[in-house]
Amino acid sequence: MSDVLELLRRELSIAGNIKLKKTRNAVEQALSMAIDRLTKINKIPDTGLVVFAGVNPDSGDSICLVFAPPDPVNVFFYRTDKWFHTEFLEPMLEESEVYGIIIVERDQATIALLKPSGYIILEELDEFIPGKHSKGGQSQRRFDRIIEQMVEDFYKKVGEKANKHFIPLLEEKKLKGILVGGPGYSKIDFIKGGYLDYRLRSKIIGEPIDVSYQGEPGVRELLNKAAHLIKGQRYVESISAVEEFKMHLVKDDGLAIYGLNDIKEALKMGAIDKLIVVEDHDALDELEELAKKNGSHVYIISPDLPEGGWIKKTFQGVVAILRYQIY
Repeated sequence: MSDVLELLRRELSIAGNIKLKKTRNAVEQALSMAIDRLTKINKIPDTGLVVFAGVNPDSGDSICLVFAPPDPVNVFFYRTDKWFHTEFLEPMLEESEVYGIIIVERDQATIALLKPSGYIILEELDEFIPGKHSKGGQSQRRFDRIIEQMVEDFYKKVGEKANKHFIPLLEEKKLKGILVGGPGYSKIDFIKGGYLDYRLRSKIIGEPIDVSYQGEPGVRELLNKAAHLIKGQRYVESISAVEEFKMHLVKDDGLAIYGLNDIKEALKMGAIDKLIVVEDHDALDELEELAKKNGSHVYIISPDLPEGGWIKKTFQGVVAILRYQIY
């Protein structure tokens, strides 16, 4: 820390040589903010520190962010530039464990990805395939063969799309498994037909799951039914915690708590079992620290998910489940 502060003070002393006044003022203010923040930090976190400080010379807007990254910083990098250099941090944002999702029927399919932060729809496929021919005889057999070929071609298309999305993740060792679902026998025919790359077939978890819908409703239904197969996955655990909070809220048993100040007090008492926070909440770091000190489980949920949006809109982004009644 002393070496870094010495560097920044040296840079501040020579910043006065910058000829353009707007730029000079912006650089001096940015360096002063960084120095001020760093002098207040007593201990460097295990993963290191990242500092972004800057001023827009045209508007005068300033920003200073100091934080510990999720993974260790393995490089020292200082730069005065027109933009923040985030390239060293971007790999830390890549999900290390993801699940592939395939919901398939004879004429529709959804391909999605489950990350710790939630799921995303990658592809939605739709093909017009006629139903059974009403006429009998040779005409019907010929028509049935055409329909079978159309279904097979559709399965091939689904397999190709899934291979395109999931094989790179498999090769990067990020793909933990694949969940397959759908109505009727289509999902079984798809798996047994060999339309997926053999490496992906080996990653299928459990038996195919009966799912009634496509798109986002189908993905949510599949994940709900497959919770026992991916137990411990962050998204699944977070949704389960939200459902438990809803249950206590409906029962009105005194174990559901909300309101930032009440939750802070309950955390300090060690009375909170599960803390659920929307990931863009202003007090997230403070709440996590209080939870860590008092043995509370923390579940961070994306505001883009329906559950996260509900908590943000209805309860200002934070709720909790008590170990025991305190009121």
